[in-house]
Amino acid sequence: MKILLNANNSFVLYNFRYELMKTLSDNKYNIVCLAGKDSSSKDIEKNGWKFIESSIDRRGTNPINDMKLLLNYIKVYKEEKPDYIFHYTIKPNIYGTIAAKILGIPTINNVTGLGDVFSRKSLVNTMVKFLYKIAFKFPKKVFFQNDDDMNLFLENNLIQRNICGRLPGSGVDLNRFKPMENTEKNDKIVFLYLGRISENKGVRILNEISKEVFKKYENVEFRLLGKVYEDEPGHISKNELGNWEKESNIKYIGTSKDVTEQIKNADCIIFPSYYREGVPCSLIESAAMGKPIITTNNVGCKDIVQDKYNGFLSEPKDVQGMVENIEKFLKLSTEERKQLGKNGRKKVEKEFDVNIVVDKYLEAIK
Repeated sequence: MKILLNANNSFVLYNFRYELMKTLSDNKYNIVCLAGKDSSSKDIEKNGWKFIESSIDRRGTNPINDMKLLLNYIKVYKEEKPDYIFHYTIKPNIYGTIAAKILGIPTINNVTGLGDVFSRKSLVNTMVKFLYKIAFKFPKKVFFQNDDDMNLFLENNLIQRNICGRLPGSGVDLNRFKPMENTEKNDKIVFLYLGRISENKGVRILNEISKEVFKKYENVEFRLLGKVYEDEPGHISKNELGNWEKESNIKYIGTSKDVTEQIKNADCIIFPSYYREGVPCSLIESAAMGKPIITTNNVGCKDIVQDKYNGFLSEPKDVQGMVENIEKFLKLSTEERKQLGKNGRKKVEKEFDVNIVVDKYLEAIK
């Protein structure tokens, strides 16, 4: 049996679906990955899985390019003849599903977050909703990562309830992401941000927060770990990040293929996103490693953080509220901080184990 997984880039598949692909492969399923090429494409091939490059403009709105993408999906699906197709991210979810319907191939889709599609009114966003409504008539199953997104689709009549399912985000490998000892000799208290270096992920807000905190606490350091996408609206350039570093205690540390190294050396995770998340993998992984988290009372983020139990929640875009939560954390004893981390690990073990995700996919295939 052949399963094809389609997403806008290889990183999304390899980093967030690795355990799913490995389990399917161990169960004698033939794995094919269709995605935009990046540094994770070779990792896919190293595991013996076939990789096919997709020339996808993930944020482009040119209808001619989107039609070309649809035709390319039809071509690849026809050549590969998969028994099932798993779709992730917006364009594969829409155009990939339509292509599969044309060829009579069953699909399982995953809504990994809605970004700004439902956050503001525009012609493009209206068109995306319309396309979702067409495409989502056809999947055998559509998994949502949080109830807010699922209910939004139902309220807007974009999907039938009988094909909806819920997943705990992308899940996490509890053996890989586990509490580890901090090996860094540093007298600073480190707050770590993991994610795209983008405005709607709250990175500019984090810079404002760092300036406020720096006025009172010089022993605090904010680290930014993530990729700068130059083609993305609202991105923050590396030059601008360099200027921020001169003004306060913020530090850009680039990207990493193994984020466990950076997470283990952090005292707390900070994520001021006001983007419509699925459930951020970075927060699931950090909680699994026993790290307290300060984030926003935002779609997806609030699914992993329970206020005062394994971290603190602030309202989106509330700089002062997040500064106050940072100060709350700084005033905690070592034992109190550890307890927040232990609570986070318990929550992940109970709700976000990757095996829950894998089992739901196997059940859906069945």
